[in-house]
Amino acid sequence: MIVVTGATGNVGRELVRTLAAAGEKVAAVSRTPAPVPYGVEHRRADLTAPGSLRGAVDGADALFLLVAGDDPDALLGLAAAGGVRRVVLLSSQGAGTRPEAYRHPVAFEDAVRRSGLEWTILRPGGFDSNALAWAESIRTSRTAAAPFADVGLPSVDPADVAEVAAAALTGTGHTGRTYELTGPAAVTPRQRAAAIGDAVGAPVRFAEQSREEARARMLEVMPEAVVEGTLAILGDPLPAERAVSPDVERVLGRAPRSFADWAARNAAAFR
Repeated sequence: MIVVTGATGNVGRELVRTLAAAGEKVAAVSRTPAPVPYGVEHRRADLTAPGSLRGAVDGADALFLLVAGDDPDALLGLAAAGGVRRVVLLSSQGAGTRPEAYRHPVAFEDAVRRSGLEWTILRPGGFDSNALAWAESIRTSRTAAAPFADVGLPSVDPADVAEVAAAALTGTGHTGRTYELTGPAAVTPRQRAAAIGDAVGAPVRFAEQSREEARARMLEVMPEAVVEGTLAILGDPLPAERAVSPDVERVLGRAPRSFADWAARNAAAFR
């Protein structure tokens, strides 16, 4: 059995669907009850309270783990005690490119590597689904606002991240690998807004925010260190953060999906 933590999130939801459709036995774990597809079992646990994972991993041999909570060693120890032999960690590109700003995922990566379990680490860049932050403003005023309008980054479709995770959880040849996951091309915020406009069949106006305006909004939902690291990536990305990684294609045997593909599949959120 495969346990998927964060089963209601952008990646976790897709991963549960992908695994269940492939006939895998799956337990979907989240802090609150949620509908899950294909009759998948839901188990309640909160990664910020490691003890709650004890019952959630019973009978599992593989675990998809989020970076959440402050005690990765306890989480991994409980997983191993429950029978887990393989763990796939959803980390962040920033753990490799800006470790001082992304200490939380770095700590989880270190814990996974010393856990004694078979492990695979996924380091996605920004998600295409981050554009859902624009959903309300696009629905109500056909406007999207973001800083650094013309700085392009190769954001990744969460569905591609989920498919790579499914391959690592169920296949061979992934143990001890760290995969950098990106989309097929760098796309700017202005271009993302235009792609959503194409998807909904109506022009979307782009309004460029200042760095301070964006920072103030981000601080409402993110820790300050992560905000500063994120703004640095968005505004002055390193070469490694601008680069398109071959890892999605290496694992899946196909090119990653484009942002336009994601926008077309999610157009209803912006109408």
